[in-house]
Amino acid sequence: MTSYADLKAQIAALEKQAAQVRDTEIAAAKQQIREIMQTYGLTVADLGSTAKVAQVRKPVPAKYRDTATGEEWTGRGRAPKWLDGKNKDDYLIK
Repeated sequence: MTSYADLKAQIAALEKQAAQVRDTEIAAAKQQIREIMQTYGLTVADLGSTAKVAQVRKPVPAKYRDTATGEEWTGRGRAPKWLDGKNKDDYLIK
């Protein structure tokens, strides 16, 4: 019967071997891709990346201002307390 230590050593050896084989296969795949791209004159842009690019959003300008405190609100989301029970049009920034 094989001991636990022997099995752990076999696992470590197999993981190392698997990593080496993977690296070899990846290198071969990259070379094959390079050859195909050169044959057909393709670039990375031609592959049509499906990765989503994060877009930087511009801050939304304030639409309402409390003249007494200087607090502002964009008009999005929950209305601030200083607007409770008041007409928003009176605080509209012109």
